[in-house]
Amino acid sequence: MVRLLLNGIAGQMGQAVLRTLPSYAEEIELVCGVDPVGASLSVPVYASPDAVQTDFDVAIDFSVPAAAMRILALCVERKKPLVLCTTGLTEEDLRAVEEAAKVIPVFRSGNMSIGVYLMQELCRRARISLGDGFDVEIVETHHNRKLDAPSGTAKMLAETILEASREPMHCVYGRHDAARRREPNEIGVHSLRGGTIVGEHEVRFLGSDEEITIRHQAFSKGVFATGALRAALYLAEKPAGRYDMQDLVREMG
Repeated sequence: MVRLLLNGIAGQMGQAVLRTLPSYAEEIELVCGVDPVGASLSVPVYASPDAVQTDFDVAIDFSVPAAAMRILALCVERKKPLVLCTTGLTEEDLRAVEEAAKVIPVFRSGNMSIGVYLMQELCRRARISLGDGFDVEIVETHHNRKLDAPSGTAKMLAETILEASREPMHCVYGRHDAARRREPNEIGVHSLRGGTIVGEHEVRFLGSDEEITIRHQAFSKGVFATGALRAALYLAEKPAGRYDMQDLVREMG
């Protein structure tokens, strides 16, 4: 039985993980949470990582960058694995993650959905097969409370296409900064925010007289909670290092 600490337990994704946990009742036990807001639960909920007294086997983080870095520090201190689901991390944060991965196992992905991982692989294959003659535009849509833009998933998809491109490419975020023609070495990335949309991502490969569109739509936060819990089980017995969704799918299926 894997003993779980859930950081951001009172947030929307924290609550989604709580709703999904019964499906993993024979494998994962929630032993504590961390959230400055607090929550009325049958397990301790600490206001900050510094206050955590409960022993745990693995932590899942669905919070904000500053809180994510604090739980990262706690996991390094206690030599515990961390499933890091928070997006919007700075370059300094990412360097801290890389340093932590020398000491503990860290699972990080721009999106915790298995379906988005498949989309990522399809985009990679499409870029290689279609070549650089196709323009690429990425459009992501999220609810009106999301803080980071573009989303971590959009960045992940863009990075995948950049890596699969034969020629050097760069991302352009929106097209409002200047009146000019689109350059052939651009990947356009566009963010929409509104309503209660959980998450939509669309990658359009636009060629001469044809278009291929790859799209993923999440209808509930449960898909991300499921991915995080599967990652926690996967990570619990791993040695120090960086892990992502590709590793999980390859080994766990």
